[in-house]
Amino acid sequence: MSFPDVRLRRLRQSPAVRGLVRETSLEPRNLVLPLFVREGLSEAVPIGSMPGIVQHSLDSLRAAAVDAAEAGVGGVMLFGVPAVRDAQGSGADDPQGILNVATEVLAAEVGDALVVQTDLCLDEFTDHGHCGVLDADGAVDNDATLVRYASMALAQARAGSQLLGLSGMMDGQVAVIRAALDAEGFTDTLLLAYAAKYASAFYGPFREAVDSQLKGDRRTYQLDPGNRREGVREAVVDEQEGADIVMVKPAMAFLDVLREVRDTVDIPVWAYQVSGEYAMIEAAAANGWIDRRASILESLLSIRRAGADAVLTYWATDAARWLRG
Repeated sequence: MSFPDVRLRRLRQSPAVRGLVRETSLEPRNLVLPLFVREGLSEAVPIGSMPGIVQHSLDSLRAAAVDAAEAGVGGVMLFGVPAVRDAQGSGADDPQGILNVATEVLAAEVGDALVVQTDLCLDEFTDHGHCGVLDADGAVDNDATLVRYASMALAQARAGSQLLGLSGMMDGQVAVIRAALDAEGFTDTLLLAYAAKYASAFYGPFREAVDSQLKGDRRTYQLDPGNRREGVREAVVDEQEGADIVMVKPAMAFLDVLREVRDTVDIPVWAYQVSGEYAMIEAAAANGWIDRRASILESLLSIRRAGADAVLTYWATDAARWLRG
């Protein structure tokens, strides 16, 4: 009889050995919790397509952020849902707008315990649902949108946001926002560039979460899902413009892009486990088809293994507790 010359199973023989040689780790500090806050609410409202996730009131938002901080989560990313929208997204840079008010609340409550982050995009605030302002022909006007983004950036920084998530996918957004912040003395405000953000079908539940008014699609500014090299190029340009961190979104269907971006840029790379990914696992678990906890942790580990330094995930607090035992 012949026997194997190499016995790789020796490295798998016990939990202690497997833990000692594990190549990829997942820790609470690697997780960022997205949170939705809606203007005018007195209590949290469930989001039907995302079981367990809610649109928060200011009070419930504060409680959720404290809970996340106590679990050891690395940060929270805020999305605002205003009561009134207009073509310019005026609520986005209004100091009394819901996102900026919520930022002040969380910066005071948990700003020393985790990184308070804000989504910098107009889509939640416009009555047409696009990520920028429109020109006379109804197309998104890139350069006019950059002016609005700069104003948003200053409003969010003044409210206490430590990191701005530039998710609009406008050309030049990083450079314009960095210049605006630096000119006003906000040189320490971090910029997370959603560099490789794809026009994905997996965003569906998020549209309900922010009460999206979108008509049409965002394919003229978000990336074509068939393009890997273009996603890497976007990340390189954003790094050159001054981004502190770059993002790949969604995570699950774009792990190849995530890996190549990680191998190409020298700054941290994050990934967003989006609403559709969340909803699929929750639905399968609710039907008893998969183990919920094991599937969640495996999905997060796969994103880390592909190269993400941190992951935005709606399971951040739950996963952090599990990881801490």
